[in-house]
Amino acid sequence: MARIFDVIEYRNEMVDEIVHRFPDDTSIGDYRLGSNVIVRDGQAAVFFRDGLALDVFGPGRHIISTANIPKLIDFIGKAFNDRTPFPAEVYFVSMKEFANKKWGTPQPIIVRNPGMGLGVALLQGFGTYSFQVVDPQLFVTNIVGKQAKFHTSEIEERLRTILLSKFQDLLGETAARKSVVELIGLTEELGAGVRAKAQDDFAALGLTLKSFYIGNLKPSEKSAQELRDMGMLDMNVYTQLQAADAMRDAAQNPSGGAGLTAGIGAGIGIGNIMNQALAGGMANQAQQPTAQPPAAATAASAGAAAASSAGIPEVMTPSEAAAILRVSEEDVIAAIEAGDLKARKLGSAYRISKSALEEFLKG
Repeated sequence: MARIFDVIEYRNEMVDEIVHRFPDDTSIGDYRLGSNVIVRDGQAAVFFRDGLALDVFGPGRHIISTANIPKLIDFIGKAFNDRTPFPAEVYFVSMKEFANKKWGTPQPIIVRNPGMGLGVALLQGFGTYSFQVVDPQLFVTNIVGKQAKFHTSEIEERLRTILLSKFQDLLGETAARKSVVELIGLTEELGAGVRAKAQDDFAALGLTLKSFYIGNLKPSEKSAQELRDMGMLDMNVYTQLQAADAMRDAAQNPSGGAGLTAGIGAGIGIGNIMNQALAGGMANQAQQPTAQPPAAATAASAGAAAASSAGIPEVMTPSEAAAILRVSEEDVIAAIEAGDLKARKLGSAYRISKSALEEFLKG
């Protein structure tokens, strides 16, 4: 037998719950004219029958009647006693602000950076946002549907997608007028811009975007290989970043000794190189080729000049040195162990400086 409810209310604080249907099982509640609907502070109640929203109640005690829900007269005719039960549903909607929701860029955003470093930059950001239901009937009808419970986690991914789309669009617009260095200092202005751009999309869901904060905006720490795969690096810049990666890896090698690795690699990594690029520091880092040797120079000296003109990294692995010399890695290691080629050993790995390689080529 169907349950008949004379009092309809939902006492839960709704911490992360946006909507809760009464009753919350698969059944439809049977109510009477004259039944009480109690709506707590921070809630709204949407009254449904046969899939149609009949009314929205704000905080307070409400009596179900044809006076405050005129559309009921279409369902309950004069032929029925006023106390005859009728099936309906009530959706309690939290109207509070859901704050401190997280957002972040899963992939770096490419922006133009003309006249500095690589001419483009990869930016990553993260922060928080908050939202609130402003049209409970629209939200329940278009988003919740017939679900008995609807939590914030069920819509956060959709909201983050909207925010990231607006954020990327705004960065592209702003980068046309500002350098990346200036962009990083405009987090407050960018946050306000995202709020303005996203409001229509949120309103279409029955929501409003209350706040959007950029906690941090910084250059990405993408590796040299990843950047090159994206078609963003020429060979000279790639070899420099690859050398920085090698130094970072050497510094993190636990078998190399704390003192040695700290002296060579501490604080050096791809993030620092990218920051230098944004500041314009990489614009002139490519080494100029050495002067052409006289015609009587040895073949080894000619080889050194050719290698220098191609751009030799400041620090390289035996494999990288072998590629420059066009020999096998085993030949390079044999030269190191024979004392002909100077190298520094970090744990079980060798690192060769540019000057040592050039000295070796000169014979």
